[in-house]
Amino acid sequence: MSAHKARRIIDQIRGRSYEETLMILELMPYRACYPILKLVYSAAANASENMGFKESNLIISKAEVNEGSTVKRLKPRARGRSYLIKKPTCHISIVLKDLSIYKNLKYSKDTIHKEYNKYNIYLKNPRWIKKSTKMTSHDMYSSGGLWDKK
Repeated sequence: MSAHKARRIIDQIRGRSYEETLMILELMPYRACYPILKLVYSAAANASENMGFKESNLIISKAEVNEGSTVKRLKPRARGRSYLIKKPTCHISIVLKDLSIYKNLKYSKDTIHKEYNKYNIYLKNPRWIKKSTKMTSHDMYSSGGLWDKK
């Protein structure tokens, strides 16, 4: 199927829970729903079998569709000519996230420092704690500079 047809469905299920996704995919009238439904089933089975997650806690955190290679076929036409038929393909990737892990982690900046100070580790600027940064933009046209295309 083409990537455009698959994106129409993937946009509907992104960010939803596993059970809600199954309901949506079973009731949508598009032909591309069935392969995506099989993919979601497979991803949930992998998550429960390999990671030990419960299917009731899973949500679709990331879902993307990329274009694949185009399969080219020739169809015979009148007077010995041929007509090229292009069959587009796509790559669909779905990432599931378990919400029960993230509900238990409620750390603030102070609790992280207390936990690490317990082990005599000094954290000056830990990378995973977000800092407020100022965004500056430089506009070439408003500053009077010229843009040279080379």
